[in-house]
Amino acid sequence: HPSVAVRRAVLRGPPADTPGDTPGDTPGQPLPVESRPFASYGTALHIALPQPPRAGQRLTLEIDYEAGEGPGVCWLAPEQTAGKQKPYMYTQGQAVLNRSFFPCFDTPSVKCTYSATVEVPEGFTAVMSATSWEKQKDNTFVFKMSQPIPSYLIALAVGDIVSADVGPRSRVWAEPCLIEAAKKEYDGVIEEFLVVGEKLFGPYVWGRYDILFMPPSFPFGGMENPCLTFVTPCLLAGDRSLVDVIIHEISHSWFGNLVTNATWGEFWLNEGFTMYAQRRISTEVYGPAYTCLEAATGRALLRQHMDNTGEDHPLNKLRVVIEPGFPLSLGVNPDDTYNETPYEKGYCFVSYLAHLVGDQSKFDAFLQAYVNRFKFQSITADDTLGFFLEYFPELKEKGVDSIPGFEFDRWLNTPGWPPFLPDLSPGQQLMKPAEELAELWAAEGLNMEAIEAVDITAWRTYQLVYFLDQVLQKSPLPEGNVERLSKMYPKISKAQNAELRLRWCQIVLKNNLEAEYSKVKDFLHSQGKQKYTLPVYRAMWGGSESARALAMETFSATAPQLHVNVRNYVKKILGLEVVE
Repeated sequence: HPSVAVRRAVLRGPPADTPGDTPGDTPGQPLPVESRPFASYGTALHIALPQPPRAGQRLTLEIDYEAGEGPGVCWLAPEQTAGKQKPYMYTQGQAVLNRSFFPCFDTPSVKCTYSATVEVPEGFTAVMSATSWEKQKDNTFVFKMSQPIPSYLIALAVGDIVSADVGPRSRVWAEPCLIEAAKKEYDGVIEEFLVVGEKLFGPYVWGRYDILFMPPSFPFGGMENPCLTFVTPCLLAGDRSLVDVIIHEISHSWFGNLVTNATWGEFWLNEGFTMYAQRRISTEVYGPAYTCLEAATGRALLRQHMDNTGEDHPLNKLRVVIEPGFPLSLGVNPDDTYNETPYEKGYCFVSYLAHLVGDQSKFDAFLQAYVNRFKFQSITADDTLGFFLEYFPELKEKGVDSIPGFEFDRWLNTPGWPPFLPDLSPGQQLMKPAEELAELWAAEGLNMEAIEAVDITAWRTYQLVYFLDQVLQKSPLPEGNVERLSKMYPKISKAQNAELRLRWCQIVLKNNLEAEYSKVKDFLHSQGKQKYTLPVYRAMWGGSESARALAMETFSATAPQLHVNVRNYVKKILGLEVVE
């Protein structure tokens, strides 16, 4: 990446554990280094060896470089943190940003172990996605990752960070002002999810499972860095109502981190399988009704996304072509392909494979075998589907890969709505009351007697989310209805839960309820998560003049605290110039 300044490269002697394997050169020999064009989001670092190495020969290459200005390294001023006292830095590698953190083979197809020594100023703590962590004197921290991982999973954070144990192999890390809330919210639950995950998918190979609660500007719900998941502080809802995001990240311990997509063009191998695994764990822990309700909210997000882009948009395929193009402008940056398709359409495809098998316990056994077969490898969809047919020869014989309308090739290469949708009817007992209540609120003359007969005080978060999704789909509602709804349900209109706040902001904007604009502004000031921030800006920009004015005003106030990628996406929504 242009932000990484490589000063020199030196060929050292062979690694200590390979005596007699000589590089055939003087140890410490400087080598010519050249940066060549590759794509708009990075360059190729060429280092010329004095002579071609033998096959299997091990080399020690030492690269002296300086980094820190690129998009993968985020520096936060004290006011951008939760505590507002000390600065903070963290790295975010996925998809192709770690090339601006250190020189690497920045592709998910290459895996390696790593070690790092990090020196930080007094009063700061460093943490990394590593299997071992040791604090030495003089504020030096030593890390080692003993399992091979792709470059995008190497992560570092430095700040005023403390920790608290929440399970036999888990602790939460956070700024001191958040640590009590984090401990209270996650004490005991992580181990419960890990145990269920191991029962379903096989051993948890990473040792520890710690969680770092990030500053509010962190752009994702969670980033599954092995041993240390980075998560948004939005998950501290106070009532454990958003712990399912952690189930998603825990599921990546098998799908994504252990078995990895070889290219970002087949991201569904990471995310579709992880959504499926998340919902399997959720079914075991919370039961099918709740899980189907959560899956229905996911389906609504996919519907929203495809309505926004058009179903036949090329990104609405499971296999996306991402190749650096020449001229460079033709190369699609994998970071720009992020959307609901690999998650929810991917989930539908994995559910379709389970449907073909027809027996949940047999499909669970297949998933264990799949993880065991491909662990620590990077694979393609052809590997996955080939193994599926090999594991179930009776299905291969039936030709299930080419059933008209459901061909595997169609799933992978045709954009559009999934050909198969898993049955979510167990969720009806929770969905039906929410649908009926939304119908009542969408009516011309409100039937207050019927509305007041529905008690929502015991509804769980995802039931409320589903209700709000229905209201949003029916918006704009008849004049005055949203104001009445707001007054009737302070549990919704005054919610602190981020999932509820997101939907409420969208409803406020779709109905142009200016009296509630302050809530939209507050929500965007309180966090910078991409999945919350972009839909709200889209809703503002697609709304009235006053909504557009609110968008510009809010963006100019919050831009400095947003992650660079999120800032650029918002600029695109608002028609502002993006500086690469």
